[in-house]
Amino acid sequence: MPNYLDEAQRDEVLRLRQRFTGRSEWPTWLLLLGVYSAWVGLLLASHRLGLWPTTLLMIPLLVLWMSVQHELLHGHPTRWLWLNKALGYAPFAVWYPYTLYRDTHLAHHRDEDLTLPGLDPESRYLSREHWQHTSSLYQTLRWLDKTLPGRVVLGAPLALIALAREAFVSLRQGQRQAWLMWLTHAAFTLLMFWFIAGFSDVPVWHYLLLISVPALSVSMVRSYYEHRPTERPEQRSVINEAAWPWSWLFLHLNLHLVHHDLPGLPWYYLPRVYQSRREQWLARSGGFLVQGYGELFLRHALNPIDSPQHPSA
Repeated sequence: MPNYLDEAQRDEVLRLRQRFTGRSEWPTWLLLLGVYSAWVGLLLASHRLGLWPTTLLMIPLLVLWMSVQHELLHGHPTRWLWLNKALGYAPFAVWYPYTLYRDTHLAHHRDEDLTLPGLDPESRYLSREHWQHTSSLYQTLRWLDKTLPGRVVLGAPLALIALAREAFVSLRQGQRQAWLMWLTHAAFTLLMFWFIAGFSDVPVWHYLLLISVPALSVSMVRSYYEHRPTERPEQRSVINEAAWPWSWLFLHLNLHLVHHDLPGLPWYYLPRVYQSRREQWLARSGGFLVQGYGELFLRHALNPIDSPQHPSA
């Protein structure tokens, strides 16, 4: 339990974990069952639904699936890591192997390294030296990526290019674990494509480019202003008081400081813990508060939210 929580906060978290819901984690089990059933059901029903209605339903489902995978890698709904991995290994979102996502994201939870390029695997910032050695075209793309529409359009392609570059380097170096991870992921992905091609009206290329990539783009809305570079680590994670459907699609990860401070707290308890001590969380964040994603759209449709260069890296 973090040592900065007062006694009342500690008691509240412990009490929640000891409840039947906290011990059984039935909301996460229900969510898992729902996502798997909906994915299979939508594809099987695509003959009747039609291609584009299926597409429009599949995109938010994949966004939700990525949020579920995030919950699994943090130790839910079971204490057995191998079982959580098996539950979350399905490559519905295609691009990121579960193992890679798990390892990089857990490294991202070293709060003292948050936002620092080269140390935080999920940092969206560049060091001054790196910035100075990039082309003017790339710098323009990174500035556009700092607007919210730019993040939606460019965020996924930039992330996938970086992923391909890192995968190529690790495979070229002959890293055994990288080869095992990517070959296993490729095998399951091909099996998934076989199911899509054989049992649905959704072409594989359509699923790949017009469902999985847009889903990744929607998920980029959450990470757009999740962290900021500032001196104190606890003031680097946002509290975004987003409403439904965003908060549900992201499983309340918009309350990001609460998640970083209590990474073992299941998704369905995050709002309760935040609301019970809202003023304390806001004070701890240094006022790093956003009133929903609509505010970000209005303020940063054209204006970059900050610089792509990290101010101190």
